[in-house]
Amino acid sequence: MRRGRPGSFPRGTTERALVSVDSGADTSADHQPEARTSSRLWHVTLSVSGPGAPLPEVRRALEQLAHDHPFLLTSRYAHDHAEIRYWEEARDLHDAAAIALRLWGEHRSTAKLPPWETVGLEVIDRETYHQRISEGYGPPPAVPVGVHPF
Repeated sequence: MRRGRPGSFPRGTTERALVSVDSGADTSADHQPEARTSSRLWHVTLSVSGPGAPLPEVRRALEQLAHDHPFLLTSRYAHDHAEIRYWEEARDLHDAAAIALRLWGEHRSTAKLPPWETVGLEVIDRETYHQRISEGYGPPPAVPVGVHPF
């Protein structure tokens, strides 16, 4: 790895690019660990809030989101906030969180979601989810599945 003085850029460039480096990993073309290509299930809880909106419109929008996003388990809503819980398939936590953070914005126009912002996010792996449930301190299982008022 080539290093320069802090704040200096290589000749001909005006900014630095962040590069992800997997320390200690074999990066040869013929070595691709199985863990890199396999996906895992992640339990996502996304909280959004913003200006008040009519409850029937919020419900209809969340029902459309559930139709558009097949792994959606349950949504709870009020006139100014909602909580969405679902399973996401992703390679790692970073990918699952990135997908979750884009969910509301990417579906805002197609599902006619309120112009709310994401105010909370929890992403946990499947084992942690089931461990929390078995120990009695996790989020309650998503029953009944669907869109419900708080």
